[in-house]
Amino acid sequence: MTRTHVVTGAASGIGRATSELLTSRGDTVIGVDLHDADVNVDLTTEDGRATLVSEVERLSGGRLDGILAIAGLSAPIPATVGVNYFGMVSTLEGLRPLLAGSSAPRAVGVASMASLHPADDELVDLLLAGDEPRALERSTVLAGDPTTGHQIYSSSKQAFARWIRRNATTPAWAGENIPLNAIAPGVIVTAMTEPLLATEEGREQIRQSVPMPLGGFADANVPARLLAWLVSEENSHLCGQVVFVDGGSDAVIRGDSTW
Repeated sequence: MTRTHVVTGAASGIGRATSELLTSRGDTVIGVDLHDADVNVDLTTEDGRATLVSEVERLSGGRLDGILAIAGLSAPIPATVGVNYFGMVSTLEGLRPLLAGSSAPRAVGVASMASLHPADDELVDLLLAGDEPRALERSTVLAGDPTTGHQIYSSSKQAFARWIRRNATTPAWAGENIPLNAIAPGVIVTAMTEPLLATEEGREQIRQSVPMPLGGFADANVPARLLAWLVSEENSHLCGQVVFVDGGSDAVIRGDSTW
């Protein structure tokens, strides 16, 4: 049976690879991005988030089977929290009612193994509290210091992973039989990461912070295949999981500490 999904970040990287994979399997994909998509919106803005919901509702006929919130930024700028956290959460929450007509509704977002890296506790708390104005203010402070700017990205991904854990088991998600999960990729070779991987010096620096003993850096099809399974009918009971598809980074960094 053909399923209908919405994919944010569909114009490039993991989002594009996932859209192409789902389409190749016969599913219908409504792509969302800043440009070159079925729905062109800026997820850092309230208007963009509202337009996302209204346009996806129109294009889908009011019914979705899967939500894949993939759009993200990695730059050390305040807009990163606007997309990676508030844009991600608003996508999932705003489109959730459209899953009501599906016999097998699914939802997934993209965190990162960077959620294991040092983060700014104040920013994480503001994100989880849903305080966007103060989160943007705190991000501006972090962005102004070259020693802390990188924490904007890791903080946004840690907060989103925690949001998934907190919400997946609630009546709104599990109570409506909607498996809600996330993936946490390691280093994926996309246009976003190519500048970092352009030299051996850069690649070695990345290997030090993101060890990937299994297979090394991955192409975008690797997380795409996992995302496609997570929104498939086969995934009936995975709930509130942040699945690391990272070549072993999580195991190297955390070992057995979570057990």
